[in-house]
Amino acid sequence: SQEATFHQDLETTVDDLALDTIIPDSANQPYDMLDVIATIVDDGALLQVQERYAPNVIVGLGRVEGRTVGVVANQPSQLAGTLDIAASEKAARFVRFCDAFNIPIVTLVDVPGFLPGVDQEHSGIIRRGAKLIYAYAEATVPKITIITRKAFGGAYIVMGSKKLGADLNLAWPTAQIGVMGAQGAVNILYRRDLIATEEAGDDVEARRAELIEDYETALLNPYEAADSGYIDAVIAPSETRAQVVRALRATAAKRQSRPAKKHGNIPL
Repeated sequence: SQEATFHQDLETTVDDLALDTIIPDSANQPYDMLDVIATIVDDGALLQVQERYAPNVIVGLGRVEGRTVGVVANQPSQLAGTLDIAASEKAARFVRFCDAFNIPIVTLVDVPGFLPGVDQEHSGIIRRGAKLIYAYAEATVPKITIITRKAFGGAYIVMGSKKLGADLNLAWPTAQIGVMGAQGAVNILYRRDLIATEEAGDDVEARRAELIEDYETALLNPYEAADSGYIDAVIAPSETRAQVVRALRATAAKRQSRPAKKHGNIPL
């Protein structure tokens, strides 16, 4: 019956439970984001778009409860999931495609930042990366975002963040949300402390590890972000599909009015 199907889509499966252990213990160790996507979409089926171009971001079409959704996700197994020019433009075009055809967007975030380098800067990473901000901000379709692990700096903002109008922004307990990673932050904020430790003849690396752990516990955990309103809830990874299903049901009739103007001015 329809009611049985309604509840069946919210039941936790063995594949869902596997998500509770998919994130490696080391923050620098990769995993395959396609495994996460497979548990969210119907039958684990995702039709990827531009699969071999900029593989550090995944875009594609799937179904949830039979309804077409667009999926945008960072791929930690490629360039650590960083955003470069190619990935930003690939994702931006796909987000605009989904908005043009009224397809809801599900975003999975594990991004340590924009790819650093002189080549990227000379090629216009800020201007071209801004296309992704624009695409998400302008899209009026339902937007659901799940942060699985890293969400740092400007790259966190452009990946369908709450401030860009996401209807539901969720995080796993393994999520780390902040301006930068703990290692970089500790090297900047506690530089004098580390120098003093070295001059005193103490173990600098042990002190650095202690400061990193303290920083992660105090500032990077998702509960701090939830308390500040940057995410709506912290969920168990195994609940991800059920939460996406509920969110898509709740936003199925979403209508968003815009200021009266012909169109915006995308950063070309």
